[in-house]
Amino acid sequence: MTTLPATMIPQLSAAQLHELLPWESLAAALAQAFRRPPVVPVRHTHALGDAEHLLMMPAWNAEVIGTKVVTVLPEAVRHGGRTVEATYLLLDRLTGAPRAVMDGEALTVRRTAATSALAARLLARPDAHTLLMVGTGRLAPWMVRAHVALLPAITRVLVWGRRPSAAVAMAAALRDEDIPAEPVGELADAIHSADVISCATTSTEPIVRGAWLREGTHVDLVGAFTPAMREVDDVAVMRAAVVVDDRAGALAEAGDLLQPLAAGVIDRDHIRATLTDLLHGTSRVRTHASDITLFKSVGHALEDLAAATLALSSLTPDPIGIA
Repeated sequence: MTTLPATMIPQLSAAQLHELLPWESLAAALAQAFRRPPVVPVRHTHALGDAEHLLMMPAWNAEVIGTKVVTVLPEAVRHGGRTVEATYLLLDRLTGAPRAVMDGEALTVRRTAATSALAARLLARPDAHTLLMVGTGRLAPWMVRAHVALLPAITRVLVWGRRPSAAVAMAAALRDEDIPAEPVGELADAIHSADVISCATTSTEPIVRGAWLREGTHVDLVGAFTPAMREVDDVAVMRAAVVVDDRAGALAEAGDLLQPLAAGVIDRDHIRATLTDLLHGTSRVRTHASDITLFKSVGHALEDLAAATLALSSLTPDPIGIA
């Protein structure tokens, strides 16, 4: 393998990554990575100061080593930066030489959305046609795009946000992309009419109530990524067959599961399977059309590695193993 001079190492922008990672190809790469997971150490988190953090998410296989470096610096905006910055570095496994540097945020939103939509393919009813997006932040439109692309039965998209104006704006932007989106005001009514509910918020209190869920619904949760955060209440978790992207990560970080576990509402066996189990066919979660399923994602470094590898493989004729 030829090592590229530093000046020739690809530096992939957000726009390039979105172009190089079409949803179907990305879903296939993620499925392959979950079937044959690379080595993924626990995420490293270091305090740099009050409310300042450095996070590192490494993963590697026989071909490449990848690390996502994330900084959380609330004062960065005073210096012309952003509170959260993310960069992904891909190295050659044999030589350690850099293969590519990538925009970490674009990589994250793309792989997060594709992973949730892949899980929905495996867990939602095949005839699910109405998607409800709860949240209007930076990740939310990507969640919608991935679900619409990977679940062709989706013909209606509802958008809810705490600020109605944000839901109106997001729905309009999605309609400009020929996605049939409309804002909604009453969350309970929207939940009751949805087949798939995707939540991407920073809420610390339940937004989705289990009493509002109708039979057969699939719920996707990506927003609550600390033990103090949650998007659904205990009833929703109790009613659902729960699947996670990574069991260890979920049991360390997912407030939606940790809080009902601490309260004794559920036990650890309530987590029926991981995404790897589903893809290997070793666990069957939806056994009836009336089942409620729930996929909780806390993020997994294997997803970054799979997406980064696919992006670079799409850019260069030099093949790279995904897992």
